[in-house]
Amino acid sequence: MSGQLDVLMDRLGYRFKDPALLQKALTHSSYANEGRGSKESNERLEFLGDSVLGFVTAGYLFHKDRGPEGELTKLRAALVCEKALHSYSLQLGLGDFLLLGRGERNTGGAERPSILADAFEAVTAAIYLDGGLEAARTFLMRFLEKEASAHRKRHFKDYKTTLQEIIQQNPEEALEYVLTGESGPDHDKQFQVEVHLNSNVIGTGKGRSKKEAEQVAAKEALALMGYGR
Repeated sequence: MSGQLDVLMDRLGYRFKDPALLQKALTHSSYANEGRGSKESNERLEFLGDSVLGFVTAGYLFHKDRGPEGELTKLRAALVCEKALHSYSLQLGLGDFLLLGRGERNTGGAERPSILADAFEAVTAAIYLDGGLEAARTFLMRFLEKEASAHRKRHFKDYKTTLQEIIQQNPEEALEYVLTGESGPDHDKQFQVEVHLNSNVIGTGKGRSKKEAEQVAAKEALALMGYGR
């Protein structure tokens, strides 16, 4: 098993000081119940990993996403749901390393989404216990950033286009986006934009780019005009 653990550690991008923690994270209850090897399954690690994953995800979204609390909650749920964790596990090939009971393995346990999702949480906890919060955060960010970006693209709404289409119904109306400020260092700039309708401010927005700020401003304008999200 030690050779396999070395391969998995390479995939994880983390070298364990105590490889026994990683082995425990890979031990399904069906294997432990057969009395083979370690008698402790990964269930306790799964419990801890769920909290570490939730904390790291919430912190990432709080600092990187400017959306309201409701949208952050929905995005966090999407990043830590079973479907997402199953995807992360597949990227690592965790199923190849799981210790499963004979019956569980023979019935496809190594490919079962719930088992793979639980194993991902357990591995997260093992990294946290072995290397601390920053090690766990570094490991998780590989998956969270990519999944968050994909989620935003899938659910992206082009508020500027929607607003423009509404305003164009009245040819005499003029819509303009005005940059009112920018702050922060070059690598983390914040832009502030107002959207004007006939010189009246109908929405404001902030973002890490002018386009993002304009989208936020357009979204606010649509809400002011009574259009749903």
